[in-house]
Amino acid sequence: MGIIEIEGMEFYAFHGHYAEEQIVGNKFLIDLRIETDCKAAGKTDDIHDALNYQTAYKIVAEQMKNKSYLLEHLAQRILDALFLNLSGIHKASVKVSKLNPPMGGKIEKVSVTLMHSL
Repeated sequence: MGIIEIEGMEFYAFHGHYAEEQIVGNKFLIDLRIETDCKAAGKTDDIHDALNYQTAYKIVAEQMKNKSYLLEHLAQRILDALFLNLSGIHKASVKVSKLNPPMGGKIEKVSVTLMHSL
């Protein structure tokens, strides 16, 4: 078993409960952790035997384009899309962070982490 992590994916998107957030947008960071069998890829050095990180990134990027009111919903959509479109995932977690959230004070970020396993 192995762990693939894609950290600090940055997107400008329009997720949020308030109408202003869906118009003005905000910066989001996504951290992804995927547990998968890496034995074959470690032996063959062939991308066809590996979980393709580029495909995982593209799945996240596509989900970031579709608005969600809640970070929990966005994180669940990302997990669902990963499991639907990538084979070989045993367990995955996604952390969605909204930078400088409009909560009435100086806040670096607010984050939600969801996990799913087979």
